[in-house]
Amino acid sequence: MHIEIGIISPEKLAYAGVAATALLGAHTMGLLKSPTAWLRTALAAFFFSVLMQAWHLPVGPSELHLVGAMPIYLLFGFIPTLFGFGLGLLVQAVVFEPQDMAHLAVNFLSLAVPLVTVHHTLGQKIKGITVANVLKLDAVYYAGVTLMVGFWLSISNDAAPVADWALFAASYASLVAIEPLLTIGLVALAGRMQGNRWLTACIDEGLLRRAAPAVSAAASA
Repeated sequence: MHIEIGIISPEKLAYAGVAATALLGAHTMGLLKSPTAWLRTALAAFFFSVLMQAWHLPVGPSELHLVGAMPIYLLFGFIPTLFGFGLGLLVQAVVFEPQDMAHLAVNFLSLAVPLVTVHHTLGQKIKGITVANVLKLDAVYYAGVTLMVGFWLSISNDAAPVADWALFAASYASLVAIEPLLTIGLVALAGRMQGNRWLTACIDEGLLRRAAPAVSAAASA
């Protein structure tokens, strides 16, 4: 989801910065009113950064990363994940890839816009954390990420062949196949730890209720 440095004009980068700031600003009160959300944001940023650095591969005009979006979203909640993406990308740019600071807003929006879409459609409606539901979340989310990359390439200064973008989009099918297993495992583990006060502070309030079907399925397997 990273966009190569230099292919987007400074003016368009500035617009992206305004859009990213507005998106975060619209959700700032939701973060400030919940002290536990601060902890969850830090945890979301940490796990996101670890996964991003653990596995990344150049593919076509961008990079394939192990984002861990749905495990982080379901474990820590929407707003902590949204701010965690921004914080994680900032830390990654400062510590590992200083040149990525120029595209910080672009890369953030590539992850954040699909997250907002998923949360306000499927995310708020799912009743249980099942394999089928997680597959739907992942499919919609990573389709959004690939479309965002396509959008940035469409307004870039360089001509990006459609075939190269299609190769990048197809590569995310591997994440849709792998990440649900990670998600179900972590959610089931969290469900088994209900009653732990530290877990209650670290995990999104709605997760343990929705995790019950996953825990039951794991127990009967």
